[in-house]
Amino acid sequence: MNEQAISQGTHSIATAHAAWAVIGLCMLFNVIDGLDAMAMAFTVSRVAAQWALNGAQVGLLLSASLVGMACGSLFAAPLADRHGRRPVLLASLLLSGVAMLLSFWSQGLCSLVCWRVLTGIGVGAVLVSANVLTHEYAPPHRRGLAIALQSVAFALGATLGGALAHGLNDSVGWRYVFLAGGGLTLTAGSAGVLWLRESPSLKPGRHRLAYRHLFQQGHWLWTLSLATVCFLLMFGFYFVMSWTPILLTQGGFSEHHGVTGGLLLTVGGMLGALLVGLAANRCGCHRLLLACLLLEALLLLLMVTATRNPALAATVGFVAGLLLYGAIAALFVMAPQAFATPVRTRGVGLVLATGRLGAIVSPTVAGVLLDAHWRPQDLFTFYAGSQLLAALLIWRGYRPMRRLIPGSG
Repeated sequence: MNEQAISQGTHSIATAHAAWAVIGLCMLFNVIDGLDAMAMAFTVSRVAAQWALNGAQVGLLLSASLVGMACGSLFAAPLADRHGRRPVLLASLLLSGVAMLLSFWSQGLCSLVCWRVLTGIGVGAVLVSANVLTHEYAPPHRRGLAIALQSVAFALGATLGGALAHGLNDSVGWRYVFLAGGGLTLTAGSAGVLWLRESPSLKPGRHRLAYRHLFQQGHWLWTLSLATVCFLLMFGFYFVMSWTPILLTQGGFSEHHGVTGGLLLTVGGMLGALLVGLAANRCGCHRLLLACLLLEALLLLLMVTATRNPALAATVGFVAGLLLYGAIAALFVMAPQAFATPVRTRGVGLVLATGRLGAIVSPTVAGVLLDAHWRPQDLFTFYAGSQLLAALLIWRGYRPMRRLIPGSG
């Protein structure tokens, strides 16, 4: 009996180690995804100067990967429900890695836009597949933390991408940012070929369910609520990330202060995602998401006033990043729990694809409103309203689905 207990304990430890090995690989893939997704943002000024691009062309370059990410989340990632998480994830890494490498040899705007769309398709599919695989491998009592760590990894990848671009842009040129990113992506993919395992809960090829199954009676309200909340959350997120540094410089601060403000948003975001992961089981990701959305709305209302003082502006920027990334982490924890295994990547893919649409339109809407002579305070009030609406939707849509999401309060 003692030997049997020891054997079972050893097997349990080995299983836990294997699960966390997969989760660690998914974190690595999210780091790479963050680098690949943000590579254009860190090089676009050099590209624009070299090719004499106008504002519309710069906007096209910046939006190309977001369009690709929406397509990858909506159309590529759901293939994992049919063929397995592992092959789709590895194929997506290969796609984004090759597209990054080919960006190195781009000879003009059209070719670079095409490679950025393909990179985005790979990144979008990896984000969904890694999120779902983490959900299906993580121990139930650590699931919130495991998924939140994926958000931390993505933010870390974006930060590392900025550091890489800072070194390569000045020394050898912007093209080498894409060359380095492509090499790192393919290296990570090789690690996945060697060590990544398929989901233990999936039976590839058995299920042939379509998107319409996400909108069946009793489930359609929650599907639409999650998707709309993701749209509104990304709508606010990309406004804050895009316009806060600009607002700081327009308010009289130096460009250095603007860059520092953007960095504080990211650093605060990594802490926010980690805190949500640690608190998810105890407090419930539903409550955490509501709290983050409501506090973020309040903070947006105070943002313009806060930027008049450097110390207060830094604090507000840090807290804003903490709340935004915390809300995203909470949503990422909730999304895979809301869908059954046969349609899980379809469900998560639909939610994230809708969020990417919010990311695409957000900076454009802000620019149009500024051109219409909206004051900065009016603009922040408008975006605060979007976060309040998201909070209302998650509260109203969640109540009928309370039994569906275990441990969410």
